[in-house]
Amino acid sequence: MARKGNVFYKNQFAGVIEETDAGYRFTYSQEYRLRKSAAPISVTLPLREAPFDSTTMFPFFDGLIPEGWLLSVAAKNWKIDERDRMGLLLTVCRDCIGAVGVECIDG
Repeated sequence: MARKGNVFYKNQFAGVIEETDAGYRFTYSQEYRLRKSAAPISVTLPLREAPFDSTTMFPFFDGLIPEGWLLSVAAKNWKIDERDRMGLLLTVCRDCIGAVGVECIDG
């Protein structure tokens, strides 16, 4: 079963990131895109209706995942392989420093 996460920008639901057979997909929600105050979560992910697809984790989302010793601590505490980028994103990026957070969608 593909894993998914709700993406929040400044505490507002902005879209969904998910695993696909080919890699990863990020899609902005229509409600978010149509807001007057809508802003892209990243310059590499501009507001648009069409989903973004990638064979590897999007660099923006990968950048939210801790690095170095903090990555080792997170992987050990949650028993997640450091190479499981989606697992790490969904587990440790709910309350990131900055405007973006990712919350796992139980499925």
